[in-house]
Amino acid sequence: MPHDFKRFPELTNNQMQFYYFDSPHKQIIENFTGKVVKVTDGDTIRVTADFRDFSFPIRMAKIAAPELDEEGGLASQHWLSEQIMGKYVDVVLTKSRVEKWGRLLAKIMFMGINLGSASMDAGYSVAWEARPREWF
Repeated sequence: MPHDFKRFPELTNNQMQFYYFDSPHKQIIENFTGKVVKVTDGDTIRVTADFRDFSFPIRMAKIAAPELDEEGGLASQHWLSEQIMGKYVDVVLTKSRVEKWGRLLAKIMFMGINLGSASMDAGYSVAWEARPREWF
């Protein structure tokens, strides 16, 4: 079965060996700078970059924020949006690079600040390992 690049533009590390040459766009394997065009929720953003002609999602590594329909979800999204919406961020990929839903998995840096850590410090997210059971 061919890979659905429209729904899942990023290949996981395991998929790279099978679908890399079929990809209609360059696969992201290095850190880069991108412009935030959407804050989906407290731990997911969409960015644009000069090497792509479409925006794509990034899941912030090592944190968990509540979903929008959960308590604190809108506040978490609003906080993150206030920090980086419309701004350029540095995207530092994790070793695994892509998570199970096809989003890039990365540390997001803005003006030298790790936004995942800042979000936890501000109380808008928790460490991935400490996420409440009702969140999944």
